[in-house]
Amino acid sequence: MGEGKGSSLVHLLVIILCLVAFGFAIAAERRRSTGTIRTDNATNSTYCVYDSDVATGYGVGAFLFLLSGESLLMGVTKCMCFGRPLAPGGNRAWTIIYFTFSLLCFVVAEACLIAGAKKNAYHTKYKGMTESFSCDTLRKGVFVAGAVFVVVTMVLNVYYYMYFTKATTQPAH
Repeated sequence: MGEGKGSSLVHLLVIILCLVAFGFAIAAERRRSTGTIRTDNATNSTYCVYDSDVATGYGVGAFLFLLSGESLLMGVTKCMCFGRPLAPGGNRAWTIIYFTFSLLCFVVAEACLIAGAKKNAYHTKYKGMTESFSCDTLRKGVFVAGAVFVVVTMVLNVYYYMYFTKATTQPAH
């Protein structure tokens, strides 16, 4: 481990886990469930028929990969609270800023991914015959928003870890 550089393995693992989460989020967006309206002639009722539900699995996979990347980083840095104290100065300030925004973007990304997976898994069954009947589906862009926040979280995590190692390895003034 170089002076204030951090472990390359931690950098690499965090980036790989985030990129896999990004890939799953994009795959989930592309494979969202769609429903088509069918009419049962015997009972004169309408119902929705949905295609595959694979986007839910992709969304949950993205959620879990991002969670594991964030857990790895927080475990290594001990959430910035329980390890070595940070030396006063600019590196400590940047560490706190990147930690805060990284955690905020992580929470938003996880919320988008799990909400998208939950909504994609929900399927309406039977409804009465009405004029404005449509099948409930996930809105376009929920998984894309999660994917964007995954990338932002990844970048902030890299900077957080870089400044964290600088702030913990430099001597206090």
